[in-house]
Amino acid sequence: MENNNLSLRSLLEKEKLNGINFLDWFRNLRIILKQERKEYVIEELVPDEPTANAPRADKDKFEKHMDDMLDVSCLMLATMSPELQKQHEDMNAYDMIQNLKEIYEGQARQERYETSKALFQCKMSEGSPVGAHVIKMMGYIQTLDKLGFALKDELATDVILQSLPNSFNPFVLNFNMKEINKTLPKLLGILRTAESTVSKKSSKQDTVAGSTKEVAYNATNEVAKEIVWIKKFIYELKVITSIADAIELRCDNNGAFA
Repeated sequence: MENNNLSLRSLLEKEKLNGINFLDWFRNLRIILKQERKEYVIEELVPDEPTANAPRADKDKFEKHMDDMLDVSCLMLATMSPELQKQHEDMNAYDMIQNLKEIYEGQARQERYETSKALFQCKMSEGSPVGAHVIKMMGYIQTLDKLGFALKDELATDVILQSLPNSFNPFVLNFNMKEINKTLPKLLGILRTAESTVSKKSSKQDTVAGSTKEVAYNATNEVAKEIVWIKKFIYELKVITSIADAIELRCDNNGAFA
């Protein structure tokens, strides 16, 4: 474990914080602290010291926080430029991060702008793998979260669904009509399940109509196929048991059934 820690810490030592690389430095710092189970030190305020008659568990927790904070503070100072060291040498790890975020807020704002732009402009082309597309969008969403611009699951889901090609329209319609609330990983799984059905459906060529009767027939045929597809999809989700029952389909052109 100690060798792994030293190996990861070398990420910061190779490129010390110099003012223009804050985002990269901060990202590497979080990776290191996550591996060492010390990320909480830069995310939580320093706790108050327990009273003399406090439970032993509270005292141990406080002491651990102080020890981890000292370790993280020294790591941060050791991987800063001399000028930044002088500015932060009397601060604890939490206060250092808060101060650095204020100093380099402009960098974070630019990265947030570029990431949100990439997210909202992301569109999946017909025939592309839905898994790779959604995973890329989830990466953008996670980056925004780390930059302090978290998207709620409902909005993140809408953004992903809006990025899908037209062949997924029946899926999106059904998803919204049923108000299915899923986390993004679960949404990814559902989309992967639906992908094979969508691909088969979109590969069929549309029939060219030559009369009003044919138009009605083709439209009815398309609706019937949509119903079959939606029924099959919902049945596989096992969320509505009655979906297996027959569904009545009406048409105002008798000739279409002749």
